[in-house]
Amino acid sequence: MSPRHLRRLLAASTGLAVAAVVTGCTTQPSPEVAVRNFLLSWQAGDYSSAAAYTDGDPEKVAAALEDNGAQLDLAGLRFSLGHISQDGDTAEAEFGAQADLGIGDPVWSYEGTMPLRDGPQGWLIDWSPSVIHPDLGADERIAVSYDVPDRGQIHDRNRKPLVGTTQVTAFGVVPAEMRDTDRGVAELAELLGEDDGPLLDRVRSAPPEEFQPLVLTRTGEVGDKVQRRAKSIPGVQTRPLDMQLKPRTAESVIGEVAGTAEHNVSSRVAGTYQAGDTVGLTGLQNVFQQRLAGTATTKVVTLDGKGDQTGVLHSWPGMQSGSLATTLDIRAQEAGEAALETLPARGYLVALDASSGEVLAAVGNQGGADDGAFTAEYRPGEAFSIVSYTAALQSGAYSADDTMGCDNQTEVGGRSFTTPNNTGLSGTPDLGTNFTYSCTTAFARMGEKVGGEAIESAARDFGIGGDWRLSVPTFNGTFRTPEGPGQVAAAMAGTDQVRVSPLSMALAAGAISDGTWRPPRLVADDEAANVPSGETRRLDRQAVKPVQRMMRSAVEVGAVTADVGTVPVHGQVANTTQKVRGDETAVQWFVGYQGDLAFALVAEVHPSIQLWEQYAVNAAGAFLQQLPPGYADKLARQNPQSSGTGGGGRQGGSSDAEAAPSADPSEAGGVAGE
Repeated sequence: MSPRHLRRLLAASTGLAVAAVVTGCTTQPSPEVAVRNFLLSWQAGDYSSAAAYTDGDPEKVAAALEDNGAQLDLAGLRFSLGHISQDGDTAEAEFGAQADLGIGDPVWSYEGTMPLRDGPQGWLIDWSPSVIHPDLGADERIAVSYDVPDRGQIHDRNRKPLVGTTQVTAFGVVPAEMRDTDRGVAELAELLGEDDGPLLDRVRSAPPEEFQPLVLTRTGEVGDKVQRRAKSIPGVQTRPLDMQLKPRTAESVIGEVAGTAEHNVSSRVAGTYQAGDTVGLTGLQNVFQQRLAGTATTKVVTLDGKGDQTGVLHSWPGMQSGSLATTLDIRAQEAGEAALETLPARGYLVALDASSGEVLAAVGNQGGADDGAFTAEYRPGEAFSIVSYTAALQSGAYSADDTMGCDNQTEVGGRSFTTPNNTGLSGTPDLGTNFTYSCTTAFARMGEKVGGEAIESAARDFGIGGDWRLSVPTFNGTFRTPEGPGQVAAAMAGTDQVRVSPLSMALAAGAISDGTWRPPRLVADDEAANVPSGETRRLDRQAVKPVQRMMRSAVEVGAVTADVGTVPVHGQVANTTQKVRGDETAVQWFVGYQGDLAFALVAEVHPSIQLWEQYAVNAAGAFLQQLPPGYADKLARQNPQSSGTGGGGRQGGSSDAEAAPSADPSEAGGVAGE
């Protein structure tokens, strides 16, 4: 039994007052007794007994009362007895009614009156349809109509729509043409795999001559055979509709909209779902459901014998649907999608405006609901040197001119470390050279002097493991406090103690670009962004500037294919391994920035081919190449306060979360285990 039908059963058991209902064959000694017993019987759903307290045809009165309940699809009905005035053998009684229109609908309260006359059978109610409601005329009936607003659009930062129009087929009914409403709706629900409860609720209370869309299916997903079977049910029709359902891009961020048969929405959506509604299940569509969907304007109306509306008894204004402005940029999103097509396996890219933290693109090459750009968990490897070198410099443990040998292999605290390609550098290179060539062994050997506390402090400054959040799930990274020289060395080299997401590394690149770490932002609407998303952190300028130079050198020497455009590209590369979804996998990174455009790109590569090509570096170059000409220049001109040289830029930052669900990497494509 559905919750609504259970409510109806419970409501029917409640009374106007604790009193025995006198049988209809008993003469009513007063107007009060007659009215009270009539209302109690009507409230209890005993329509035949109620009819006995009127002077009308018992069968017709009982049918009118029963039809009224079905036409409103009442979940409950309660009455209160008001003033009764008597003048000889006539009287008039006032009463109040509370009609619960069901889950998702309001309670309709109204006042009515009924005339009575004393006769041989005692006091009886002078029957007419106006007894049900004072404005209900002869040959009229009541119905509930809904005016549902179109779903609102989600826009990118340039007001371009992010949700495309999809043609759907609406399976619905014309109630007046159904032979058996309950049976016909149940057959349609079973055919389409839906719960018949919400569908029956809508049909019972609908204007009988109007088509009521009940189940939506994307055109072509339901075969002709199913459509023919549906149309064979008396009163069932199908009609084409155009609806804003499918994301044009950034599907995992924009989210999935339910309301079509393949979602089986009546089983998946809790709360006040009504047949034919659209419901956001994931992403921004879910978080901002109320804004995007609005709410229906509900009206209790009167209809004549032809089904035409003759009046409005009551109306509850709904909430108009609204649009949602995001920080995403379709141009950056599409450039990222094209770049990731070059990867041999799974990959992600996040791009953002370093001066504001605004997310420009969040891309995964697996499509669908894979939100790994925000939630996947990876070892950063040598890409973490952006953070650990900042720790070394701002702690005073090292200066940029200091030297450190770069061996192909080394051991620290009982743990072994190997440089990429198992090759070292001759002599005693300075720290910048080791950074340029991603010298893992040098990073590891620096750890003891830098210390775990300084590395952990820098990780916090870069937002890794912070409490910042978006309105969609994110993995903010983790940093476990290292214990002993081996763990400190591993943390310094990014091979252990730390896990990051593509989003958290893009934010790290943005912090070096701008000199300030800023929390991310995805929704541009300040009213929606009303929950603090983390503190802005200004980095040590004397530490940032050398790291900027090192990142430029790393691109010029070891990542030349990423050096695209007239604005210099700064970055760091990494090549590490870890278990991904149970398999040993090589993980390649390019983390960098071009002006105010900061981004991180990660590529999963089979270990047997990881040394053959720099997939992440090449894809980073492809991303910049796919952007419109001068994109980074234009982004910088839009941010006149951003210095791009460390230490400048806008301050502040706010969240865009109405409700920020916690990330679940196991469900969102995250990497589990090592």
